[in-house]
Amino acid sequence: MTELYTRSWIEENLLSLESWQQQAYEDFANMMEDHTYPCVPGRQGFLEDSLRYGFLGDPRNKETHEQFAKVLKEYTLCSRDTGKYASLALMFYTPEEMKQHYNVENYEELFWSVINGVSKFDEKEWPDSIPKDPNDHEWEFCFHEQPYFAFCATPAHQMRKSRHSSHFLIALQPRWVFNEINDSTTFGRKIKQVIRDRLTNYDNIPAHPSLKWYGQEDNYEWKQYYLRDDDTIPSKCPFTRFKQKIIKR
Repeated sequence: MTELYTRSWIEENLLSLESWQQQAYEDFANMMEDHTYPCVPGRQGFLEDSLRYGFLGDPRNKETHEQFAKVLKEYTLCSRDTGKYASLALMFYTPEEMKQHYNVENYEELFWSVINGVSKFDEKEWPDSIPKDPNDHEWEFCFHEQPYFAFCATPAHQMRKSRHSSHFLIALQPRWVFNEINDSTTFGRKIKQVIRDRLTNYDNIPAHPSLKWYGQEDNYEWKQYYLRDDDTIPSKCPFTRFKQKIIKR
């Protein structure tokens, strides 16, 4: 069984990890411990030890996609037992040549390659309640019948500090985490404004125009998974699992 780690376990056993894993976790922890970090629920989950962590191989490899799928399945089965603000943070081995030569757009292609690769190992059918077309505002990435919000950070991001990471990183939050923090609740609308204000201050640039809140009819989840340093977005969603079926309809 693939290991899912808690914050407390990692910090007690940090020196037993590989050097890149130590660096990746310590950089992530430093970011989350910063009281100005904009994602309030994510930071709270970190402080409460509700987050779970995984260390994966080179994200360009199919074997890593399969490893990702195993970790995500394991997490899906236990996420509701981890705390109110659950999230899975996956840190990938990122070779120096990638850090030196990959730009934001290269990492964007890599992110969608990983998401598409992981989806091929999904043992469950897509939930009936979630549209298969990313152009539907209720679409979101699903795995093992669980809808997830995905977040990617990379070494290439510089302008958007909130999307910078020393190693390629993908975090996933189960949709149920947002049951009380979405655009249909008073608390959700308040926390949205808090996060938006903190994000602008943290990044020191205006929030990306794709950032919306789940429940808004002009919200498209896939546009938020990977944000570029500027305000541009891909012309179409790179998720390919159902592309042929959608084209034929």
